[in-house]
Amino acid sequence: MWVEANKNLADIPRYKPGLPIEEAKRKLKLKRVVKLASNENPFSPSPLVVREIRKYAANINRYPESNCFYLRRAICRKMRIKESHIIFGNGSDEIITLALRAFVREGDEVIIGEPTFLIYKIQSLACGARLVIVPHKEYTYDLNSIKKKITPRTKIIFIANPENPLGTYINSQRVRNFLESVPSSVLVFFDEAYFEFAPSDFPRTLEFIKRGRKNIIFTRTFSKAYALAGLRIGYGIASREIIENLQKVREPFNVNSLAQKAALAAMQDGKWLRKIIDYIKNEKKFLYHSLDKIGLFYIRSATNFIIISTLPRKNVASLLLKKGVIVRDMSNWGMRGFIRVSVGKRRENLAFLKALKEIWPVKKRDYAKRRKK
Repeated sequence: MWVEANKNLADIPRYKPGLPIEEAKRKLKLKRVVKLASNENPFSPSPLVVREIRKYAANINRYPESNCFYLRRAICRKMRIKESHIIFGNGSDEIITLALRAFVREGDEVIIGEPTFLIYKIQSLACGARLVIVPHKEYTYDLNSIKKKITPRTKIIFIANPENPLGTYINSQRVRNFLESVPSSVLVFFDEAYFEFAPSDFPRTLEFIKRGRKNIIFTRTFSKAYALAGLRIGYGIASREIIENLQKVREPFNVNSLAQKAALAAMQDGKWLRKIIDYIKNEKKFLYHSLDKIGLFYIRSATNFIIISTLPRKNVASLLLKKGVIVRDMSNWGMRGFIRVSVGKRRENLAFLKALKEIWPVKKRDYAKRRKK
């Protein structure tokens, strides 16, 4: 007789992370592999971060400080908020799970867009929530339709802003209008993992909280712009009441010592961060220009990745992999014929474009005709 698993897990797909470089080399017997699949920063972290990790490495025999005291103080000073308004997670992903555990009961409703970050769906279903899916409109959130889907059973609305995997964003005015129509009993969860890459009219979510809104939370991460994906550290900011409930379901040592030290050091090197963001934005423009020349449709992005249509070919990701370039096939998001490509260093972007041109069968004028149809 088997140990019976939680019945909510029966229809939940496993999250499939991007293929690691070393695994690709082993499986395909490749000497060189370029990974542009997981929206990672292509650069090593700031030298201040590396120095701090080396300095503290000998102390990892001790448990980390549970409340991230020094990092908490630094972020709160920067944002001018009280320390009771912030929580830290093992990546911002963990705070998604904490919110569901704290506020959602079996049968409650959770609203998400489609396509979106798969963890919203996976963790909501694991909690026994009823998932309400609202398809995107013109590659971004259809906020009017989301409003209409709110019922007395709705507990959380997840909004990735900027959106992953599409790269689009909701500007400040749209967010403000949306929040005015959401009942105070519904938690609006803004996942701002790509905040640092967003344009100037991106909403200042913090201001809503400072003005007294108690039904919103936003999360950010050190994984993307700060290049700390391997250390897994993020944070969430919300009203004191929301944070208190999240703290009750948080594991006591969820953020490791090296992650805390690295994140604090990363915050102190603003010059490095600005340099990285400028580089990514310039390389994104380079990719746009190159994709225009090939004749491929793509979605302009407010992040460090680009969604590209590869129709009529639907196996482009696997063909690129054979040439040593790892990108994300979007079939698991219901977007057959699309790939997601992270913005890398110039040599990595060139390797991707070279491989893409070798397998792409359609001339620009032919593709233009197909788009018109």
